[in-house]
Amino acid sequence: MATLRAVRLSDAGVAAWGERLADGIARGMQLEKEMLQVVICTLLAGGHLLLEDRPGVGKTQLARSLAASIDGRFARVQGTVDLLPSDVLGTTIWRSSTETFEFHPGPIFANVVLVDELNRATPKTQSGLLEAMGELQVTIEGKAHMLPRPFTVIATQNPTAGFDGTYALPPAELDRFMTRLSLGYPSANAEADLLHSPPPPGMPPVADLAEASAAIAAVSEVEARRPLLEYIVALLDATRRHPLADAGASPRGGLMLLAAARAHAALDGRDYVVPDDVQALAGPVLAHRIQTVGGAAAEAQLAIVEDALEEVPAR
Repeated sequence: MATLRAVRLSDAGVAAWGERLADGIARGMQLEKEMLQVVICTLLAGGHLLLEDRPGVGKTQLARSLAASIDGRFARVQGTVDLLPSDVLGTTIWRSSTETFEFHPGPIFANVVLVDELNRATPKTQSGLLEAMGELQVTIEGKAHMLPRPFTVIATQNPTAGFDGTYALPPAELDRFMTRLSLGYPSANAEADLLHSPPPPGMPPVADLAEASAAIAAVSEVEARRPLLEYIVALLDATRRHPLADAGASPRGGLMLLAAARAHAALDGRDYVVPDDVQALAGPVLAHRIQTVGGAAAEAQLAIVEDALEEVPAR
């Protein structure tokens, strides 16, 4: 694994870096500002993104644009029923010339890993991602192999899951994704622009991996005071008490909301978190972690988060 050059970014530097990254991603696809901010916050907070949408709306292009913008290695895995964990993680091969086993890394050893249609892979293969996503390493035959930095997984699934040979993601796996987004269809103007000027096949980077790592390190130092932490806990509690919630947001959800809020504050040029940062990320971070009661509408998860934001006073 290559050693990154030493870089340190100030609060203003992280904000400027975020603007460059947003411009870089925008060269490859048009995305609403709020969604683009969620994507960048997820990267800065060291998290992973779940894209739930119809085919052909730009999910793969988003992952490619993100990787290209930070000059990172991009890898794509297509979820299928015959996909094995070793196809993703890698395997060891016997070399008769040296009489040793040699590890051959899989596509997971990249900076931005797109797992397309994750819910088409079997639960065994899905579970193979959990260690990589949670601990930034994979264990093959008892030996741990560290993943490159920065590292983020962008997984996709179609909203028709459960009716066409797919395996629904269990709550424990959904909980590993920091954020969930649905890109939706572009506006008429944006779609016309896309038809007029399709994304170029290759785009020069606007940053590098050293800067990305420095921005991530700077985000981890953003201050969050006790009242802000109590505000997040109150929001979590409100989702658990909601009449439409069978199970509310988890403690891991609170940790990830705080990390995402720190990234949001850094992108705004601040070294401290305010309630506005939490409110901006609460929906993408918390909604997919909530299990609703039977018969609840599909939009109930987000409605529960919105009700919690209205109920709990900012601190």
